[in-house]
Amino acid sequence: MNNKIIRLPLFSFLFFSLAIIMNGCMEAPSKKKVIGESKSTVYPSDVIPFMGEWKILLGDGTRSEDLIDYEKKDFFYVENDGSTNWVVYKTPNSGITSKTSSNTRTELGQKKHWIPETGGKLTGTLKVQHVSTSGDARVAASFSVVVGQIHSDEGHENEPIKIFYKKFPGHTKGSVFWNYEINTKGDNSKRWDYSTAVWGYDMSVVGESATSYPKEPEDGIALGEEFSYEINVYKGIMYLTFSSEGHKTVNFTKNLLQSDYATKSEIPDQIWNLYAAIGRDGVERENAYAGEIQYFKQGAYNQTNGKSPDDNLVWSTGAQIYDGDIAKQYANGSYTEVWFREASVGEGTAPK
Repeated sequence: MNNKIIRLPLFSFLFFSLAIIMNGCMEAPSKKKVIGESKSTVYPSDVIPFMGEWKILLGDGTRSEDLIDYEKKDFFYVENDGSTNWVVYKTPNSGITSKTSSNTRTELGQKKHWIPETGGKLTGTLKVQHVSTSGDARVAASFSVVVGQIHSDEGHENEPIKIFYKKFPGHTKGSVFWNYEINTKGDNSKRWDYSTAVWGYDMSVVGESATSYPKEPEDGIALGEEFSYEINVYKGIMYLTFSSEGHKTVNFTKNLLQSDYATKSEIPDQIWNLYAAIGRDGVERENAYAGEIQYFKQGAYNQTNGKSPDDNLVWSTGAQIYDGDIAKQYANGSYTEVWFREASVGEGTAPK
């Protein structure tokens, strides 16, 4: 009896020991595979690590506040050009957009907000791969995309800066320019943008007819040609730097605390010529954007839409939108696509 009692636990012990050893041997290869396994998908947050600072709105209306290991096919993803990974922002001429705009975007919005007095800095190195091939050449916004901006989060919610790339169909080179939108005194329906050329033309250079184009800019930027920008707001002054290999580096300075356009006599001729047709001749409040909450945006904010130019010869571009069918728009050139390989966001710094 005692011998049987002793053998049973011994047999059980040997059985379970053998089972544990065999199970360990069976599991070992899979564990080794997991440990050595590489990430199959490269996400935008792997290429530009600052994605934790942002939320995003995509051209199909999708929103996300968590961009770590996040992508969306056909809108926000990574491409490799053979040597470098790039974050792709792609959006159609017509999709679902924000409440304050009629234009479609796949664009980051900064989570942190600030005022001009405390400032902030945004940088980007990018190449525009495509802009809409349809639109009315008389309309200033046609064939263009905004690749970086500052946006107000109160008041009129206007934009102290929007950085544009624009290329007319048939041209090899396009233009890079930046617009300053006045923080309108009183009724914001009178607002306007003053446009300044970086390389090529400013926004006011348009075609004489819907299908005729101005001369191609000699110092422009081609599709697929890399350029960089820096928006640095420090103690209420906006310092801008634009650079591109083979082009002159260009710098600008703009005071965001004191208006240059507080009276009718200070409105530039460009505004009278461009905005006269839509009745926008407002003046700016004397202290411009002082004390007003701001945040950065970056990506592909498509400025080409399907609205009738008869309604607005500055912003309604009359482009093809295929009843909002995104797949058809992508197949027929009615979209914009911007690639970024580097970007940063942070505090404003004293200019060098």
